[in-house]
Amino acid sequence: MRWLARFIYFKLLGWKAVGNTNFSQSSVKKAIIIAAPHTSWHDFYIGILLRSALNIKTNFVGKKELFVFPIGWFFRALGGAPINRQSNENKVEAIAKLFNERKEFRMTMAPEGTRKKVEEWRTGFYYIAKEANVPIIMFTLDFKNKQNKISEPFYPTNDTKADFEFMYNFYKGVKGKIPEYS
Repeated sequence: MRWLARFIYFKLLGWKAVGNTNFSQSSVKKAIIIAAPHTSWHDFYIGILLRSALNIKTNFVGKKELFVFPIGWFFRALGGAPINRQSNENKVEAIAKLFNERKEFRMTMAPEGTRKKVEEWRTGFYYIAKEANVPIIMFTLDFKNKQNKISEPFYPTNDTKADFEFMYNFYKGVKGKIPEYS
């Protein structure tokens, strides 16, 4: 399947991957991967094609109700991990626990939390990375230039404002599929 993903991603669609494209072969076995700007459902298949083309194992979390028969096997095959979303459970701690329970876990998420334009990102991914003591890897969905730029691993510090400024700067000038939502 890797050759097919590479053919579709690079040849048919004309996309390119730049930056830290071999992080899965390095010592980064656990990380939060943030993909932005998330403006369209097209982001999903671009991400799936890229991870297959580069042979990068990634994961996502979803409510446990999604992981029941018959569709549960499909979500697990895509790298999904069920999470209990009870109101009395701290979701940051619950997701950080997934990192501690696995030898390899790279969770991908959209920091905006929606496909619409937002003024500020949600912060859950940041606090999960801090709680689990894992780096954040930034990943662009740049439809204007047809490229995915992948950052080096970034470990959050105790300066939240500076950390977010650093991450926002990585995405400066990047245009999503729907530019007005970028």
